Amino acid sequence: MKYRYHLLKYAGPASRWTCPNCGRKHCFAPYVDDNNEPAGEQYGRCNHESSCGYVKYPPSNYDPARKSHRKGEDWREAPAWLKDYKSKSKPSPRIRPEPSPEPPEGICTIPMETVLKTVRTNPLSDFLRFLCTIADTDAILRSVQEYYIGVARENAVVFYQIDEKGRCRTGKVMKYNPETGHRIKDDSVKTPITWVHSLLKQQGVLPKEWELSQCLFGQHLLNKYPNKPVILVEAEKTAIIGSILCPKGIWLATGGKGQLNDRVEVLYGRKILAFPDVDGYTTWKEKADERPYLGVIVSDYLERTATAEDRAAHIDIADLLIRWQHQRLGTERPSKVEPIPPEELSTNPVFLEVQKYISPEYHKEVLALIEELDLEFISATKIVKLQQDEQDENINR
Repeated sequence: MKYRYHLLKYAGPASRWTCPNCGRKHCFAPYVDDNNEPAGEQYGRCNHESSCGYVKYPPSNYDPARKSHRKGEDWREAPAWLKDYKSKSKPSPRIRPEPSPEPPEGICTIPMETVLKTVRTNPLSDFLRFLCTIADTDAILRSVQEYYIGVARENAVVFYQIDEKGRCRTGKVMKYNPETGHRIKDDSVKTPITWVHSLLKQQGVLPKEWELSQCLFGQHLLNKYPNKPVILVEAEKTAIIGSILCPKGIWLATGGKGQLNDRVEVLYGRKILAFPDVDGYTTWKEKADERPYLGVIVSDYLERTATAEDRAAHIDIADLLIRWQHQRLGTERPSKVEPIPPEELSTNPVFLEVQKYISPEYHKEVLALIEELDLEFISATKIVKLQQDEQDENINR
């Protein structure tokens, strides 16, 4: 379907108007026709989806009240019932627009050795501490390894964006409440999310001319699981929880409600089921309709079933998965686990060489020393502790 109007593409602050609802400047994307003529001052969308949420569609354009999702589905078995949408999930006959070629010099990336230094469970991030309340250690460990979940200062978690070629684009550093699993948003902090590339530029590890080019969180798993359907969500936390509690699909995250954009082009040809947050159905449905060749199925499950309390709490599909898990477990919750031994996660070649020569009780200290001093492996000799009778015999000689 071809629409008469579309949102004006971003071309600097001047391309964004004052929102007629919240009154903030340079945040309102107007609907325009093919000649960039606006449909009217009231037609458009505010960029502040959560705090404002204003959106008004122009006449004869998309009707958000139109529903196309099947009723009565079980969202926990969503990947299984994707088979029912086999015809719809294939790319439509419409020709897919040619993607923009990458610049000849390529994209800016973060060295993987920098990433791997943070992918560990000692110390345990507060986010992983929360996961310990809903999942067992093996499931958490698999998730850490597959998604390269890192840990930063003050037990913050690092969600790295790694593309299908294994290149790290950047990473989000965020703090979570270890008991509730909710992100900590300090009103006194202007930017509650810290970006790894920004920190590395401040430290002089990355050059000042380094430019950010984002991808989907979990995008590197597309090559690993070519036949699995894709389940698309907003938050990285949601993707991790979904991958643990409902592992039938590849859980990827856009990073936010407004990020269903060119990044999803990499999903062309895959079966895609999208689970927006409780207030994101209309936005994502329209965004998906702008790319019919992807065949994205946008679930309206939360849109139809969420209570007033759910909407006030701004829930997403992970919240429902957690509820279901708690009901299933009952009183048999996973016990509190200690940090997973670092040697199970470490890919440090020096440590892998050294660990076979030392006793396991010293592994943590040795690994920390190797990473702190950036040691190189030259040689190693195993020192065997003498038994007491052997020691006495040597003394008497």
